[in-house]
Amino acid sequence: MNVHEYQAKELLKRYQVPTQEGVAVGDAAAAVAAYQQIASQTGSKFAVVKAQIHAGGRGKGRMVEVPEQSGVSVVKSAEDVERVAKNILGNTLVTIQTGAAGKKVNKILVAQDMYYDGPSDRKEFYLSILLDRTKKQNVIMYSTEGGMDIEEVAHNTPEKIFKEWVAPNMALQGYQARNIAFNLGLSGEAFKNMVKFVTNLYNAYIGLDCSMLEINPLFKSADDKIIAVDCKMDLDDNAMLRHADLKEMRDKAEEDPTEVEAGEYNLNYVKLDGNVGCMVNGAGLAMATMDMIKLAGGEPANFLDVGGTANAQTVEAGFRIIMKDPNVKAILINIFGGIVRCDRVASGVIEAYKNLGNISIPIIVRLQGTNAEVAKELIENSGLKVQSAILLSEAAQLVQDAIAGK
Repeated sequence: MNVHEYQAKELLKRYQVPTQEGVAVGDAAAAVAAYQQIASQTGSKFAVVKAQIHAGGRGKGRMVEVPEQSGVSVVKSAEDVERVAKNILGNTLVTIQTGAAGKKVNKILVAQDMYYDGPSDRKEFYLSILLDRTKKQNVIMYSTEGGMDIEEVAHNTPEKIFKEWVAPNMALQGYQARNIAFNLGLSGEAFKNMVKFVTNLYNAYIGLDCSMLEINPLFKSADDKIIAVDCKMDLDDNAMLRHADLKEMRDKAEEDPTEVEAGEYNLNYVKLDGNVGCMVNGAGLAMATMDMIKLAGGEPANFLDVGGTANAQTVEAGFRIIMKDPNVKAILINIFGGIVRCDRVASGVIEAYKNLGNISIPIIVRLQGTNAEVAKELIENSGLKVQSAILLSEAAQLVQDAIAGK
């Protein structure tokens, strides 16, 4: 589960991680009030306004309706704040990570300006924590070259990216935190503050069950404070049972509506760009099914795993979700009857077909396993325009014919 920058910073504060102070708001008037509050606290007329979306590259992004407006702006008056807020709120921001469609901005963060001390005294770093699956350990990746161009640094000068691995059953060791501060070229008070920052940040990563935690930029101020100016945080969905309070941070408006709907029926769904809809039980079989579709000359339009307890309700929900994609020219249902009986799935397909009605695209059902022959007979005797198969090769041929319009 992704969270917004302002939410991530609030979570980091629980672990004594210093962050850039700010106020999240949803309208221009509230933005002006937040700016005035920050100005009175800091004694500076400068502040920064940031669009809150689940994507990076906001500083280089552009608003569709106001192309001269980026997703991040420095302001120095209440008038500036009002103008920028109106340019951003309710409009669509396109960044390198959103794709051409962009994302609608519903909130902005009005935050203190961290660059008051001038370019000669400030320093930006990069630091992230995630799981290195090849080593089966958490890895802290960091660099002296933080900021908006970190992707170019990783591509052009990978030697500037350092890594520190931590075993998942151990805490970050003191010598590792000191090694990070040393490689970042720090000394004195900044060195001590970085050691404390990294230690607390790693504790937050573990304590919140993050799957990824990125601080960019990680800022060193003129007085050697170490502060998280920006934060991107992904929380492990599988750990939400331990964090009931964090579920409320989910912003469904930032997610694909069909994926949200699928989640309500406990369906694992990911939209793709192809022309053949897939409904399968089991992730491994789903991957094999997508390969089969490509070999048959088609392209998978989605990944949809109905799990091991498919019934009429989940099958019908799967149908509805798949058919919302106008690019789908055929639907392939590939079920292995182990835990779930094939005849039960067949009955669900027939019931769903009747309930939905007016299905004009070809539907191929391949059932193998418990009661597969009974299921095939049920479908063939249903009188519906559903084609059945037992062998994978049969299903592949039927998909190929459907794509060809036969």
